[in-house]
Amino acid sequence: MRADFYLIAKPRFLAEPLKLVCELARKANDGGLYTLVLARDAAQAEELDELLWSFDPDAYIPHQIVGEDVDEEEAIVLIAVPGADAPERPLVINLRDEPWLGACERVLEVVPADPEAREPLRERWRQYKAAGYALNKHDM
Repeated sequence: MRADFYLIAKPRFLAEPLKLVCELARKANDGGLYTLVLARDAAQAEELDELLWSFDPDAYIPHQIVGEDVDEEEAIVLIAVPGADAPERPLVINLRDEPWLGACERVLEVVPADPEAREPLRERWRQYKAAGYALNKHDM
């Protein structure tokens, strides 16, 4: 298993960090990689759902928020709120406050630019390392 940490540094992601999530989802979609995005809460899930439709007029990323009418084969990207019964996917984009140690091949962590917000992610790095994940860092 592998954990990749994406450190936000570029101006286009500083103001809207969910745009980085959209870019990661686009890459996954382009590669045909079924992805689960773990949203922090329902409001973030809704915001990401809207942004995936509008962030790039030339991009089409089949996605849905996990719920009753989910078409798992159609939706390459599924967005899950806490407590939702989400299916396993090979790629997980984790936006929550705790590490994702569930089933997947790779987990992506988005690291905010704010130095105070980065400190808990340093602890998360150590948790993934202790769990045997291969770790990578990417400056975005």
